[in-house]
Amino acid sequence: MATLSYNEILPKKVIEYANEPYEVLSSHIFRMQMRKPVNQTRLRSLIGGRVIEISFHQNESVEEAEVGEIDATYLYTNRGQSWFTETRNPKNRFFFPEEAVHEKVQWLVQNTPVGIVTYEEKPITVHIPVKMDLKVTEAPPAIRGDTAQGGTKIVELASGATVSTPLFISAGDIVRINTDTGLYTERVEKA
Repeated sequence: MATLSYNEILPKKVIEYANEPYEVLSSHIFRMQMRKPVNQTRLRSLIGGRVIEISFHQNESVEEAEVGEIDATYLYTNRGQSWFTETRNPKNRFFFPEEAVHEKVQWLVQNTPVGIVTYEEKPITVHIPVKMDLKVTEAPPAIRGDTAQGGTKIVELASGATVSTPLFISAGDIVRINTDTGLYTERVEKA
């Protein structure tokens, strides 16, 4: 386990804070007049998902959390539980409460390969690619003259999520979604 000084606590690192693994979302080192520098960070708990803001001072350090990742497959979400199975050991099935992983599971269709982040050998959260290609299942037709409002419409994807896309997107198209922002990025394939 590596010890990180206050200025090494940077985005994408996973640190041990309050006996829990936290992912560093952002960090900003600044110095106020006549004071020592401070690293202002935003951290997301990998277990509960809550986001906190913590300032680390020059004399502080934290341990880097030892997290692992196993390859898994998304099975389904039912009755508030999102189920997965380990790729190398299909008998090893486990679930997360849907509210804990909804932000990620909304982009998944059955049998999508995912990474499962583990902490102390236990699965704690789902890791999905930043860009995912999904089929559009429902798209309202574009009506002439619609471009006055900026030319977007809400479509439904194969995963059940809805996203705002340009008017030229139709049902059956494959679109690329940025899973971090939840925004449409491009059409990959025309129906």
